[in-house]
Amino acid sequence: MDQVGGIQSAAADLPTTAERRQALAHIVSLVYRVLVPASPVILALGFGLYVPAVLSLENIINIVQQTAFLFVLTCAQTIVLLTRGLDLSLGPSVSMISVASALTMTAVVGSDGSNGIIAALAGTASGLLIGLLVGLFNGIAVAWLRVNPFVTTLASMNICLGIGTSLSDGHPVFGIPEEFNVAGYRLHVLGIPMSVIYAVAVGIALHLLLQHTIVGRSFYVLGSNPRAAIVAGWPRRRLLALAYVLSALLTAVGALILTARAASGAPNLGGGLSLQTIAAAVIGGVSLTGGRGGLSSALIGSFFITILSNGMNLAEIGGYTQMLVMGAIVIFAVALDRVARVDV
Repeated sequence: MDQVGGIQSAAADLPTTAERRQALAHIVSLVYRVLVPASPVILALGFGLYVPAVLSLENIINIVQQTAFLFVLTCAQTIVLLTRGLDLSLGPSVSMISVASALTMTAVVGSDGSNGIIAALAGTASGLLIGLLVGLFNGIAVAWLRVNPFVTTLASMNICLGIGTSLSDGHPVFGIPEEFNVAGYRLHVLGIPMSVIYAVAVGIALHLLLQHTIVGRSFYVLGSNPRAAIVAGWPRRRLLALAYVLSALLTAVGALILTARAASGAPNLGGGLSLQTIAAAVIGGVSLTGGRGGLSSALIGSFFITILSNGMNLAEIGGYTQMLVMGAIVIFAVALDRVARVDV
């Protein structure tokens, strides 16, 4: 009997399955919190050992400029991810807004370019208006019609893709005014490119929204505990729709900046931006289950994706292989996030 009792006592001292999972989650959570902020630097140094050109001053400046474009769009994706949604229409929206704004500008600008400023303003206004309409479509479908965000944005993705391609017949739209190109891309203020300035402005606006407004904090609650928002009497549907509208407006801003860089309206400008922005947000620490993430997540993830793409290009890694690597990294980041959340 004493022997049996000793075995039972020893067995009781062994950690249970739940305790082992909790310990593993705690370890993964600590590693995740340390590695995520440092991941862009670690990645750059890793590529630098293989391709020294990655760490050259010229390439670092290029990385910062490229990150600025992706960061603006990742901020847009982050807003809807916080509410436990996502926006698959982001990339095609960029393409459609680019084409539509370019067509507006070419229609307004004179043959001698005398109406350049007016044309640039008209193109900007049309781009923002289209972004607003896309956001309203997605927001109403998700919030009031209760259509799954994946299905809603998948539908709007195809609609935007069809409209953008139809408007341009699949060809780039040239002839945008010089003023738009200068103000959106070529101009430097105190040596700082306009793309970086726009990205900083968007980052500050997003930080103020998420950390210093009731609307921003409500996005976190909608993602982490939707029932609590209902019990608290918050206008859940309006807040959810607002998230998609704000996201689409930021997408429009990013599309206009990219259009200025390309100096044309391109029907394929959005390319794989939907996946890239989701990947950047998740890698940076935004949870696909909502309620976690923010400005730092979008910034870290954007740098990581840009450095990864830049490094693979300089290492002459094929495009299909890059897609494979991108997908694998997203799955790995999501898996780590799921394990780490057990510790929360």
